[in-house]
Amino acid sequence: MAALAQLVSHIYATTLIFLTLLVLELAVLLRCLPGTLSPLCGGRKLRRPTTAAQFLDLVEARNPTIQYSRAASKKRECTECAVCLSEFEEGEELRRLLCGHTFHKGCLDTWLQQRLATCPLCRSKVLPDDVAAGFHHQQMQSSSLRPEYDGSDEELVFLLSAIHGNSLHRFL
Repeated sequence: MAALAQLVSHIYATTLIFLTLLVLELAVLLRCLPGTLSPLCGGRKLRRPTTAAQFLDLVEARNPTIQYSRAASKKRECTECAVCLSEFEEGEELRRLLCGHTFHKGCLDTWLQQRLATCPLCRSKVLPDDVAAGFHHQQMQSSSLRPEYDGSDEELVFLLSAIHGNSLHRFL
């Protein structure tokens, strides 16, 4: 009777592992399909993703580039870029956001492309969420840094061993 109970226990654990692997494989498959819903999209389909040039054109339209002039700047205005922490020099291209913070154009553009489109200091939105999410979704799709599932089950075995504790070692 004990042997039968142990056999049923092994069959149950094997079935559970198989179903877990099946669900994970389906999740990976759905994640890799273009046009599917993604957590990055906030659970809704995105508009057509924008390119880097279109993204920066939108930033420029909402926050035009200005030339730094010491004579024209107010005495109480910040004189350094909060991204690179260097002082503004005469004639450099700056970008002043609607929130009032000013940065080097290149520093801010790089920041906006690598992060969500928010001010580095106060986190106010520079562009609408759907535009920023579309750009970042497109970047992740084309990026070689995006984690891909390589077909190896080593990570899944590790995950399952953490979930099921010591009962998994009998099957490996």
